[in-house]
Amino acid sequence: MAARTKQYDDDDGRVICSMDVDGMPWHDKRIRREKKEQKRAIAAGQTDREQMTKAEARQFTFHAILAGMLIALVFSVAWVLFILFCTQVWFR
Repeated sequence: MAARTKQYDDDDGRVICSMDVDGMPWHDKRIRREKKEQKRAIAAGQTDREQMTKAEARQFTFHAILAGMLIALVFSVAWVLFILFCTQVWFR
């Protein structure tokens, strides 16, 4: 059974505002086709990307943690300097 579309008495078929917007997924059929091809390639095991080695992954993780610790250090130093400013200058 095919799904029937509802027919309204006041619908004359005119388009008041086109909802076909550039950049939306339903607008460009090429994007949908590329996504399907990409899914097929992944399912078939034909990926174009190189996998990281264990050493590269370990190095990447180490540097990401180091960057996070650096940001935490900067915020901590700023907080300590603010507390020192408050106690030594502002509240005197």
